[in-house]
Amino acid sequence: MERESIEIRARTTDEAIRSALEQLGVTREEVDVEVLSEGRSGVFGVGSQEARVRVTVIGDEYEDEAEEWDEEQPETTSDEDAAAARDALEHLLDLMEFPNVVTVRDVEHDKGTTTIVLDVAGDDVGLLIGRHGETLSSLQFLMNACMSGQLPRHTRIVVDVEHYRDRREQSLRGIAIRAADRARRDRGPVELQPMPPNERRIIHLTLQSSPYVTTESTGEGPERRVVVTPKPNLPPQRRPSYGYRRG
Repeated sequence: MERESIEIRARTTDEAIRSALEQLGVTREEVDVEVLSEGRSGVFGVGSQEARVRVTVIGDEYEDEAEEWDEEQPETTSDEDAAAARDALEHLLDLMEFPNVVTVRDVEHDKGTTTIVLDVAGDDVGLLIGRHGETLSSLQFLMNACMSGQLPRHTRIVVDVEHYRDRREQSLRGIAIRAADRARRDRGPVELQPMPPNERRIIHLTLQSSPYVTTESTGEGPERRVVVTPKPNLPPQRRPSYGYRRG
């Protein structure tokens, strides 16, 4: 399967790489970077040239052997492994004194990687989600760290709270589409609220194929956000017709 790859232009190579990482929602260690052209400042702006890089997400080191892996171990992660992950999350939440019911929602197999999806139900689940899902992401990171030596290789845990992740992704896609419509209509950039990297990535991916707008991340730290900008030379929008014709 073709790995995700994008080309970015910016004033410098470092800026281009940073922009690519933001759009892909990954870290520097998770990508291959190919410098297609070095940027140069020129003299008083004359002869300047933007840097251009191609950034490709690194596939799993066993990706090329995925089919063989699946044939040999079609169900590597057993029901017992999923139950162990569920019990571990329940125990962790008990230590946090958070009343809970954890269920195994699904066990997914894809390209040699197995994902155990755990869903938490309980009172005041908003406390587990946190602002923009930050607490939930931290809980998921902790679970994967704790279980890394107990589960089969290439197995990861996704922690959800009453389908919050699905609802949030749908909400973000709606935000992206409305922002694109507004940017196109007003012929100006639309700045979204600050978001964590995983949510910014959903915005970028939702609009990456749009013929009307582009996206970029701006700001630093917790104030980093996506700006949706109309592409230049957009054709004028047609005014809606309400069925009235002059006679």
